[in-house]
Amino acid sequence: MNIPVGVSNRHIHLMQEHVEILFGEGYTLTSLKELSQPGEFAANETVKVVGPKGEFPSVRVLGPVRSLTQLEISLTDSFSLGVKAPIRSSGNIEGTPGIKIVGPQGEVTIEQGVIIAERHIHMTSDDATQFNVTDGEYVSIETVGERSLTFHQVLIRVKDTYALDLHIDTDEANASGLKTGDTVRIVK
Repeated sequence: MNIPVGVSNRHIHLMQEHVEILFGEGYTLTSLKELSQPGEFAANETVKVVGPKGEFPSVRVLGPVRSLTQLEISLTDSFSLGVKAPIRSSGNIEGTPGIKIVGPQGEVTIEQGVIIAERHIHMTSDDATQFNVTDGEYVSIETVGERSLTFHQVLIRVKDTYALDLHIDTDEANASGLKTGDTVRIVK
């Protein structure tokens, strides 16, 4: 069975406190479009992120708000910003670098929260049974096409509210020639 691919460009998740600092007191994020995972959306809002070496003037905010602020970038982006972002699963920000975030109403500097998101597959428990995998397990996936390759160390994330989807960043997509909507398969 094939797994659909979702290519993830740089983006930021914000906690409500930071939304209000950046966009104004009582501000609520507004949805530009729904994402592959139920309840998640690309917001109309963007922010500027400023690192020691460079900046990105328009980083998309993803909603809904989270319990912590986290900037997800690619390895190439980390060079451009001048930060040594580690590869981590979402939410695992302990000991990661910080960054300055600038919005239309204010700015905030986070002490930690910049990561390169670990490639992962979202799936339901039924999907996990069908693929014979478990939450937290690492698998390999195989791509097809002119730049076909095998990715190792792909994290399985199981939750019944998830939709089946492989998340990779733009560097990984470019290396393999993948785009959102393509498919891959698990090889153990």
